[in-house]
This record gives sequence, structure tokens and C-alpha cells, in this order.
Amino acid sequence: MTTTPVPAAAVSTAELGYHARLTNDDLKPLVPQTWSSYNIFAFWMSDVHSVGGYVTAGSLFALGLTSWQVLVALVVGIIIVNVFANLVARPSQVAGVPYPVICRAAFGVLGANLPAVIRGLIAVAWYGIQTYLASNAFVVLGLKLWPSLAPWADVDQHGLLGLSALGWGAFAIMWVLQALVFWRGMEAIRKFIDFCGPAVYLVMLVLAVYLVTKAGWSNISLNLGSVEYSGWSAVPVMLGAIALVVSYFSGPMLNFGDFSRYAKSMSAVRTGNFLGLPINFLFFSLLTVITASATLPVYGKLITDPVETVAQMDSVVAVVLGLLTFIVATIGINIVANFVSPAFDFSHVNPQKISWRAGGMIAAVGSVLITPWNLYNNPDVIHYTLETLGAFIGPLFGVLIADYYIVRKQVVDVDALFSMEEDKPYWYSKGVNPAAVAATIIGAVVAVIPVITKAHPFGMHIWGMAGAAQYSWFIGVAVGLLVYLALSTTRRRQYAAMAR
Repeated sequence: MTTTPVPAAAVSTAELGYHARLTNDDLKPLVPQTWSSYNIFAFWMSDVHSVGGYVTAGSLFALGLTSWQVLVALVVGIIIVNVFANLVARPSQVAGVPYPVICRAAFGVLGANLPAVIRGLIAVAWYGIQTYLASNAFVVLGLKLWPSLAPWADVDQHGLLGLSALGWGAFAIMWVLQALVFWRGMEAIRKFIDFCGPAVYLVMLVLAVYLVTKAGWSNISLNLGSVEYSGWSAVPVMLGAIALVVSYFSGPMLNFGDFSRYAKSMSAVRTGNFLGLPINFLFFSLLTVITASATLPVYGKLITDPVETVAQMDSVVAVVLGLLTFIVATIGINIVANFVSPAFDFSHVNPQKISWRAGGMIAAVGSVLITPWNLYNNPDVIHYTLETLGAFIGPLFGVLIADYYIVRKQVVDVDALFSMEEDKPYWYSKGVNPAAVAATIIGAVVAVIPVITKAHPFGMHIWGMAGAAQYSWFIGVAVGLLVYLALSTTRRRQYAAMAR
């Protein structure tokens, strides 16, 4: 059955009969659900329109494929993301609860801390990466306005842990700005991301028109590198590009329930996803490669980082406005994808002691400790990071989808998600479903082996598996899903009988 969530503000968790160990005001079912399709569209715009998104999309055009092959890979990859995002969205939208709470159905009311912690830690890594990428804009801005700061931007002269003194200052500014927006709450975040996506589109369009006008359309090529693959030899590379697109979005896709819970209907979610993913991403990718391609004739070198591209412009006013827009846009994605998620995830571990805001600040502190500038500083490292994160996200996705759609036939008992009574459907021995835990561990181990193999100096020769690293997310999903189903045979029969 699916119980109807009651107004969160109107009824206390004690009156609802929810166990104190499992809930607080941020985790309980949400009513009313007010987000429209535009709000979901704006969420994905903020997710796509970032410095990280720009750099990642640009890196795909340098894989040695022709432009149309890359575009096909991008479209196929983002359609896969669209389909899976819709699948993840439904249980949370129906129940009005965030990702870690809906995971209780599969992992048990206490076992759900496993996917919560894994997703939270991954969000910490991404939060740090996006903060670092956007902080570069502050470094460039500072050097543009005060060239005398140049020695402080040199990591060899004034550096610590691989980052320059000026870089540390810029990172700290970004860190504080994001924390201020987050601290104001979810409604303020919604308004912020509604603005961010369109704002960066405007700047990207202006930048593209400016560069194309200076370069001349005849000098624009959609191939950012030499074309090395043609015919059937291009297929494996295209499949790898598709996998990287899915891996890039695998984090926000997994915990998309944190946002779909706010949507007024699944129809609004599907419409927002379609506009924000296939339509928006394709246009953004074209804009990205056109802009990057124009940098070669205009500046004499290929620039795939939008911050560096803007910094090359002659007008100080244009540089300031452009960089500030990229900063705002990246604050948008970081908050929606990498601040909100761990806020729910870490709060879920101990709801009575860790509030939503406290969970977010734990992530913010952790993002500094991982020195994220060492995780995303060249294409090889970018792809390795995506593959590693995908290996751990994939199994969680596989278990969640298998449990909701195949085992439970889209049935969710909302009240049982907050109960520790042993006769309730989501209570297992000690509150943990061993089938879900085993499927997650096995899926992650199998998926990460090719990634580790690839990192080995002789990785290309070990077991012939290094090429499978780029499919780590897909491997994790498949293994996690199949192992979970194999271990849930009895429960599948029970729900199948109930459905008849």
C-alpha cells in the first residue's frame, strides 16, 4: 500500500507514531509538494551548466572521434540518464521522502545508513571538486584586477598541499558563499537554482557569439582533437563516451529523490527531466564545443576551460561579469547536487543529533580535507575519478531499482519507513537487510576491480580488463541488481502473491 503523507508542519513525528531514531523534521514525508516542471528543469540546468560540466563535455570532443560521433554519444548517454532519473524519482515523489529514507525499503530501516553514507561521501568529493573548479574563477579575477598577486598564485613559491596561497583564498571564499546560500534553506535554494541555469546560458551565448564573430564561422570545427577513429573502430570509444556521460550524472541521478519529493506530480518530474536533460544537455554541449573551437583561431590555442576562456578577453568588465556568472552557476550545481544530498544523508545517520544543516556542513568540511584539486586536474584524472565514483554508486542504484520495481511491484508503505516494529515490512534482523548489503558490496568490488587494474602501471595487460573501467557504473548496477534479486527470491514471491 501507499499511505498518504500528512502535512509535515502540521503534525509532529510523535503524533505520527514515527520512531525518534528514524526521523526529524527534514526526513519525514513532505506535504505540500509544490515544485513544477520548471523547477525540475532548473535543477538540471544548474547541474549541467557548471565549469565541471563544461570541462567534461569538452574532454569528450578530444577523444579522437568525429563531432557527430561525440554528439551521438552525448545524446544516447543523456537519454539513459533521463530514463534512470525518472525511475529513481518515482518512489520518493510518491512517498514524499528523500533518498536515504526510501532506501529503507531495500536496506532496512537501519541498514539504509550504508547507502546514505556512501552517497554522502561521494557528494563530499564532488562538492570539493566543483568548489575548486569555480574557485579558479576568483584566482583569474584577482590576477586580472591586481597582477601583482601573480607570485601568490604560484604553487611553487607560495603553496600548500598542491594549491597556491591565492588558490586557498579563492577556495575559502567559494566555500563560505555556498554555505551562506545553503544555510537559508530549501526554498532559498530553489529560487537560487531557478536563476542560475538561465544566467549561465546567457553568458555562454554571448561568449560564443563574441568568439565566433572574431574567429569567423569558417574557422569553427566541432572536432577539438585529431580524428583517430572511424567506422567500427569508433564504436568502443563512443560506448566509453556514453558511459562517461552517465557516470558524470550518476551522483545526482542516484539521489534525485531528494528533489523529486518536492514535485507536485510525476508528470511534472518527467517533463522537467526531458527539458533539462536531452534538450538542454545537447544544446549546452554544442555551445561548449563551438566556444572551445573558436578559442584556437582567436587565441592561438585550444582552451576547454570556460574560466580561462573568459580571462583571455580584453574588457575587464566583460571578464568580471563572465567570471562572476560562472561562479554563481557553479554555486548552484554544488548546492543542489553536492550539498543537499549529504545534508539528508548524514542527517539520516543520527536524525536527532544531526540536522539537515549540520549534515551539509559536515560535507563542506570534508570537502577541504580531500584536497579536490588533485582529483580533477587533467582528462585522465577526470575519467579515473568518474570511474571510481561510478563503481560505488552503481550497485546502490541497482538495488534501489530492483527492490522498488521488481521485488515490491511499486508498493511503498510510508509509515513503515519510520517504524522499528518487528512486524513491519522494512524491519529485518537488527534492522538491516543482508541481501541489499551483500549486493552492494559485491557489486562495488566487481565494478572497481577494472578501475584499479587500469591504474596499475601495466594495467592494459592485466586480465584485459582495463578497458572495462569506463563501464564501472553499468557493471555496478548490473551486479548489484542481479545479486539482490537472487537473494530476494522469497520476498519477491510474497509481494507477487500480494499483488494478485
